[in-house]
Amino acid sequence: MKSISAVLLCFVFTICTFTAIAQQSVLSPNGNISLSFQLSPFGEPYYKVVYKNKIVIDNSRLGISLKGGALRDNFELLSSEEKKTDDTWKPVWGEESEIRDRHQELLIHLQEKSGQRRKMDIVFRVFDDGVGFRYEFPYQQDRLHHFVVTEEHTEFALTGDHTAFWIPGDYDTNEYRYNKSKLSEVNAYIGGSINEIYAKSLFSPNATQTPLTMKTTEGVYLNIFEAALVNYPAMQLEIDKKSFRLTSRLVPDAQGNMAYLIAPCHTPWRTIMIGEKATDLLASRMILNLNEPSKIADPSWIKPCKYVGIWWEMHIGKGSWEYSAPGNINSDATPVPNGKHCANNENVKRYIDFAAKNGFAGVLVEGWNTGWEDWFGKGKEEVFDFVTPYPDFDVAELTRYAESKGVKIIMHHETSASVTNYERRMDDAYAFMKKYGYNMVKTGYVGFIIPRGEHHDGQWMVNHYVRVAEKTARNKIMLDAHEPVRPTGLHRTYPNWMACEAARGNEFNAWSEGNLPDHETILPFTRLLGGPMDYTPGIFRIKVNQFDPSKKEQVHTTLAKQLALYVTLYSPFQMAADLPQNYEQRPDAFQFIKDVAVDWDESRYLDAEIGDHLTIARRAKGKKDWFIGSITDEQARTVDIKLDFLEPGKTYKAIMYRDADDADWEKNPEAYRIEEKTVERGSKLQIKLAPGGGCAIHCKAL
Repeated sequence: MKSISAVLLCFVFTICTFTAIAQQSVLSPNGNISLSFQLSPFGEPYYKVVYKNKIVIDNSRLGISLKGGALRDNFELLSSEEKKTDDTWKPVWGEESEIRDRHQELLIHLQEKSGQRRKMDIVFRVFDDGVGFRYEFPYQQDRLHHFVVTEEHTEFALTGDHTAFWIPGDYDTNEYRYNKSKLSEVNAYIGGSINEIYAKSLFSPNATQTPLTMKTTEGVYLNIFEAALVNYPAMQLEIDKKSFRLTSRLVPDAQGNMAYLIAPCHTPWRTIMIGEKATDLLASRMILNLNEPSKIADPSWIKPCKYVGIWWEMHIGKGSWEYSAPGNINSDATPVPNGKHCANNENVKRYIDFAAKNGFAGVLVEGWNTGWEDWFGKGKEEVFDFVTPYPDFDVAELTRYAESKGVKIIMHHETSASVTNYERRMDDAYAFMKKYGYNMVKTGYVGFIIPRGEHHDGQWMVNHYVRVAEKTARNKIMLDAHEPVRPTGLHRTYPNWMACEAARGNEFNAWSEGNLPDHETILPFTRLLGGPMDYTPGIFRIKVNQFDPSKKEQVHTTLAKQLALYVTLYSPFQMAADLPQNYEQRPDAFQFIKDVAVDWDESRYLDAEIGDHLTIARRAKGKKDWFIGSITDEQARTVDIKLDFLEPGKTYKAIMYRDADDADWEKNPEAYRIEEKTVERGSKLQIKLAPGGGCAIHCKAL
């Protein structure tokens, strides 16, 4: 027995020694982040992340299950490669005019020690602000080529019961209010079934959507997400509430499979963003740097812009999307108008006039096309054809009128989630747009996906969204997608993909319990880390009973905060969402919306605490003017803003659009003051923010 024990001890020691020798590690360029990789004695791949000598991700397993066998153990290390990158690139539009991509790469080549001896590579990239990694499958002669992913086993072993900002891991929507809790207290059913619209739950109570943002028990800020989501389902996270180990959870298709791949291929990047301060997450460009460069050779036709639209008036009950009541047909088979249709010639011209007068580039028109009488929640395969207008919407005349005013009409394609129908009709729809001079489309995917059994966040739909981006790019059309999978930095690759919704937007304030005052202080640290959001800010009439006195809903901010959102919620495609008459009643406050830029040379993230407050300053593209947005949650607070980012030796006029002293998001939301002050580099501003309030500042170069 003693000899057998000695042999076993020697065997274990030999394996452990081999494992230690096989361990690979790489440091971030600044040395603050260390990533290590190793194989267990059973050939299981593990990784670990250390930040400033603190473990942030402990030993965590890697691997993928396929039909016919898992790639998660029995590996040997064939070789490894290291590479340094330090480049800069210029985005077509963005939060700054130049982005630095500096990272260290570790490429691990693995092969099964026995059996099919399949190969799998794992690529790690370590930046100063985090880590990205993905699985790669090389082409293997007479081996694995076509395969089906049934599960992914990527783990993130956290070191404690961190504070998390999360929404449920729903397969079909991201339109939830954010929860703040310890990881051990996450319960996805707290938020009810799929928002206020759908009534079907498809998620685990312990699963959260990504991006998942946390503040660790040691005060470090973490975000777990993914980059470059292409040809693969979105990743969610299943939480083990005892060990605080997170495991990847993929969105399945109608057959319960996760992905269908053909080697050579790779997964999206799994990302771990790390920051000493909350603002470090906002300043990170790791997600963008992990995406491929632009595929559009000449992007000169892509123009960030502000727009108005026939949209909010329908949400608050002034009129309707549909032209007639369902089934209300004349004897000659023509529909009987309901008298409430908003997308009519006269109303559209009114919006065009308003846009032209105030310098807005576009007018979004929803409800222009036939089909709205019977579209919602019916699961119909064919509702819209995207080329047939209602009788009171004269496409040719309105196009002529808009052109005469220097304004573009923005197309709207609501698919009612019948994506097979949209796929069949896209070519005709985009040809129709080009014929009438439309160069921007807002798509929508409200409802459960057709083909039945597919999900908004599954591989089939992920590929559809990319096809739309590619096809609109070929037609020189800019894209704004609503109800899609949340963005993962693909606007670098397809810069015509200007914005997405993919979160709970301002519209929820019009007909639901709304967005709590902390909502906009969480979004930049979660959903917006993947890309711009079409949040539709700028509501001045905070109580939404303008056309229906019985309505109790309201926007959960002050008017001044609505102005600040143009800076704090980044998008190159920003809507002035309220009605023209509401802006005309407050031209002094509306001036900020007219002035604020949508494309930037510099962005500074001055101060923040997730869910509490946020202050951002940005310099307009090609100009010396700076714009500042500062917002708070339901707590009033005073913020001190040091203007040390202004150009030295230059004088500025700071125009401050702030909450009035008695403002309150609930009791007195529309009270504001406008003040002016001469400032220079190093000047300090002290601003009082009301409960649910904010302040917008234009530092105008003199």
